[in-house]
Amino acid sequence: MSIDDLKLWFLQLDQLLEQQQAYWRLQPMQQNDLPFADHSLNELLLSFSLEQCDAIDQSPALQQQYFAGFFPLLFAALPKLQHFAPQGLELPFWLSTDIGGRKWQQISLFAEAVGKPGSKVLEWCAGKGHLGKVLCFAYQNKVTSLEWQAELCQQGQLSANKLNLDQFFIEHNVLEAQSQPLLASVDQLVALHACGDLHRVALTAGVAARCPELHLLPCCYHLQQDECYQPLSEQALASRLRLSRAELKLAVQGQNTAGERVRRLRHTEVLWRRAYQLWLSEQSGSTLYRALPSTAKHWFSGAFADFASWAAAQHQLEWPAGQDGHRYLVQAAQLLLLQRRIELVQHLFRRPLELWLVLDRALYLAEQGYQVQLQQLCQASVTPRNLLLSAYSYTDEQSSSVRVTGAVPR
Repeated sequence: MSIDDLKLWFLQLDQLLEQQQAYWRLQPMQQNDLPFADHSLNELLLSFSLEQCDAIDQSPALQQQYFAGFFPLLFAALPKLQHFAPQGLELPFWLSTDIGGRKWQQISLFAEAVGKPGSKVLEWCAGKGHLGKVLCFAYQNKVTSLEWQAELCQQGQLSANKLNLDQFFIEHNVLEAQSQPLLASVDQLVALHACGDLHRVALTAGVAARCPELHLLPCCYHLQQDECYQPLSEQALASRLRLSRAELKLAVQGQNTAGERVRRLRHTEVLWRRAYQLWLSEQSGSTLYRALPSTAKHWFSGAFADFASWAAAQHQLEWPAGQDGHRYLVQAAQLLLLQRRIELVQHLFRRPLELWLVLDRALYLAEQGYQVQLQQLCQASVTPRNLLLSAYSYTDEQSSSVRVTGAVPR
């Protein structure tokens, strides 16, 4: 993948996001009507039920079917990325103990995509080190797993010792302590779903240590200390886009891996919070949004009045006894449908924005002399955050040889 390809893709996405920012740089919850000037687009949105909105929002094929005519440049600007073609990494069932099905799929696919026999690997933000265990077992790698939580390090080390794996855990906060010495003698740095600043530091530390290979599946770009996004590459630094932390969150709003119960509870939570805000506005005479803290999901399995009583207490108010809140729930349902219709358009720009961010990272690595590979690791049903960024500090001939990987069967 040449740097010219990366620059072209980035430029196309950059122009698209700038020219059509009216469609994605908005707050759907704050709208009282459809904000778009295209009457045909508005008519289409008004025809969708809440269930249709949810179905379309979770399906790239349906998004293209309904909206390609309105946004032809958007769909044309998306890079045609290579999809990783797994051959099947043979792993024993007991290695996946206590790991969820989708998480296990992500780990095994990531390991197969980057694994290389005999490598010294640094596992970044390792948690319990599940990825490191697979790399140790399948490829006889020597793995150092960095994790800042002592309890997770202890649990991970105990598991590795029981399995007689060459995996060593280090309690290490990558945001506060220097990591370059730990990278000095490794062959690969791997990071599966390291969030925001965590994977940014992985990139810069890996480059500073001239780590031979870096493999990252970035996630949660908005989890950063800075209020505004700080570009990494020269191309992104030259862009006129200035992204806030809230705008970065748009890139990771895909939720199509959630189960039916989780989606239902999420819908109820959004509806009830909006209904409560309507009541709160009546009491205060102000339409300004007043935040509520996160709370346990059990509140959204009972009665709305119980949740509203809890919410009112957070604002030093008292929910009226005997008030079921039906009137507010009806109004909130109408506002929620409007919000979902607006989000249908806004969410068309999730993937372009995420690709813009990942390409910024890819261009940064290319500018530092690395050969870069960007591919889609898996389907969005396994994880929406499925962009695998790999970088190699080899010559062309050497690089082509290390990209052919396979499992070492046990």
